[in-house]
Formats: sequence, C-alpha cells, structure tokens
Amino acid sequence: MLNLVRMNKKIQTALLSYGMSGTVFHGPFLAAHDGFEIASVWQRKIDQQKKHPFRTVATIDEILNDDNIELVFVNTPNHTHFDFTLRVIEAGKHVVVEKPFTVTAKEADQLIRAAEKKGVVLSVYQNRRWDSGFLTLQKVLQHKLLGKVVSVEFHYDRFRNYIDEKSWKENPESGVGIVYNLGSHLIDQVIVLFGIPQWVDARIGIQRPGGKVDDYYDIRFEYEALTVTLKSSYLVKEPGPSYQAHGTEGSYVKYGIDPQEELLAKGVKPSDWEWAKEKSEAWGILNSVANGKEFRGPYESVAGNYMPFYNQLFDAIRNGKSVPVKPMDSRNGIYLIEKCYESSKSRKAIKIS
Repeated sequence: MLNLVRMNKKIQTALLSYGMSGTVFHGPFLAAHDGFEIASVWQRKIDQQKKHPFRTVATIDEILNDDNIELVFVNTPNHTHFDFTLRVIEAGKHVVVEKPFTVTAKEADQLIRAAEKKGVVLSVYQNRRWDSGFLTLQKVLQHKLLGKVVSVEFHYDRFRNYIDEKSWKENPESGVGIVYNLGSHLIDQVIVLFGIPQWVDARIGIQRPGGKVDDYYDIRFEYEALTVTLKSSYLVKEPGPSYQAHGTEGSYVKYGIDPQEELLAKGVKPSDWEWAKEKSEAWGILNSVANGKEFRGPYESVAGNYMPFYNQLFDAIRNGKSVPVKPMDSRNGIYLIEKCYESSKSRKAIKIS
C-alpha cells in the first residue's frame, strides 16, 4: 500500500547542503518540477536554518531516519561523497551524488555494488551534459558535419588570481583540485562522445602564487586516429574557444560558456525548454564541406537545459527507467582522473587497460 501511495505523490527530497549547488542548481529545478518536493535540508548552523522556508535539520541522521524521504542529494565537499552516499544507500533511499562521484574508482565500485544490493537508484549530477555548447558539439559530430574527426579540444577556464583561504576547495586534501572540480565535467563529456581512451598523457600543477592545490591541467587522451585535449586554468583572463573540433571535412569552433549558471545565480527560474537559449552572437562557427556542400558561418546552438536530468531521475524512481547519468560512466571518469595524476607524476603517457 505504501508503494502505491508513493507512486501518486511527489518524491520527497532532501539536500545535504544548501550552498551554491542547492540554491543555484538543484533548488530551482526541483521547485519547478511537478514530481519533486524539497522536504528537508541539512543546515549545520542555526542562523542558516532560519533563512529558509522549508524544513531544516541539524544532523544527517534526521534525514536518514525519516521514512518520508525517498531521495537524497549528496552535495557536500568531495571527500565526504563516499561516506555520505553509502549511508544514504544503506538507509534504503535513492541518491544523487554531486560530481566528482568519489575520490577513487574503488570507492565508486563499492557504491555501485551497494546500490544494486539495496535496489535503490544511484546517479551522479553531471549537469554539463546538458550545456548548450556540448549539446551542439554532439549534434555536429552525430551529423558528421566534420567528416572523420581527428582532433578535439575542450577548455574550461576561469580567472581567479587569488586564494580563498576559507574555501575547502583551496585546502589540500583528497579529491580537491581543478581536475576533480572542472576536469570531472570535461572528462565526462569526453566519455559520452568517445568512450574510454587508449592512452592518457597529463600535466597537472599549481600556477597561482601561494596556491596549495592544483589549479591547471593539460590532458591529452589518445584514441585510434583521434586526439582529445582538455585544458583548464584559473589564470585565464581572456579565454579562447571552449570547444574546437577538426576533421577531414571541416572545423567547428565555439566560444563562451552555457548561460544557465549565470541566469540561475541571478534568480531566473527555469521555465520552458528554451529558457536559456543562447543569443545568435554566441553561436559557434562551422566551416564545412561535408556532403559536397560548402558552408562557413554561425551554427545555431542547441538550447541548454538541465531539466532533463530531473525528468529522467523522476522516471528512474517512479517508472523504473534508466537513470540520467549511469554511475559506471562517472566511475570511469574517476578512474581516468586517477590515471591523469599517475601520468603527471611520472611525466609520461599511461596506457589504459
């Protein structure tokens, strides 16, 4: 009887924090979706608890012991993901983990096995799969507008020439640094497009004076007849293209980043499918002679939208459909991150088995 009741009600959801990810990303989409309701948020400080209209709790145990809660978002610091996710799974609740999934592939494997054993839904919030630039690049490749692709370059740069001593992201500990932070997005996109590479050659380091965690990387993934390069730095004041793809029939070059995060941070609420559609001046340039037709000019961007993640998550929980991000994909991303560090430390390419 309990299951029938749940099938007809909103999925009662808890967030393990309500910082940027809660207020900017998850909160607006959960509120806009008819299938979810934020039931509880774990806030550590009393003054924070008073700021929010929904129920806040002082301990994670209050969430784990609440039979009303079906779904938990683990959106806490990276090194806590494994322990908190395992506790949520063992409590018999569905769970979404913020990227990076875990710190090690071994931890990810353990979580996947635990979720299968408990029969709960487990997914990872790789929201950048639904960015406009990535969706457009994916479309260009699927339509073979570049012919046989031989090289692709991804950039995710920022300009932060200071060290925020108060941020856990600046303190050296497991799972911290630009590869886990920004690299986990790009590596996931590469896995979606091309699968696991044959070789990894990476250089990771610290560029900012006084920095304690890595803040730049230059990663090369090699496939058969294809090279994919990933670069990120916190010292890029004038960014270049975010995506470059080159093939036997042409090139696609895209500047700028998806507008969703900026809009959400300003308080704009997601509405229809094209709520964050890029303006035409932000479209990438396609230069192609595919199919015997020569074309050079702006190529309309696919509208980015993170809502499909929540749509698919709802269907996975209520209707037994596939999760929006398979945990094994994210597990493989963590495995590649480990290999990137191994490569950088040895200063040589690593063959992927």
